[in-house]
Amino acid sequence: MQEYDTLKRLVEEAGPDVDKAHGGNKAAGTRVRKKMQEIKSAAQEVRKKVLEGREEPEPGSPTPQAEG
Repeated sequence: MQEYDTLKRLVEEAGPDVDKAHGGNKAAGTRVRKKMQEIKSAAQEVRKKVLEGREEPEPGSPTPQAEG
């Protein structure tokens, strides 16, 4: 899933700045906060894709019949 790969890449990219921010580097802290917003959005995209997958019937599965 492309959205999940994007999420993983964003988290990996944040690593070096997280270490710098933990050491007291204020500029790195700003970059981390910005990257965390991107990560939040990417996580939401993954969440939406997973929900979309639940709503679509699996290939080969019978479709529900309308009662009436």
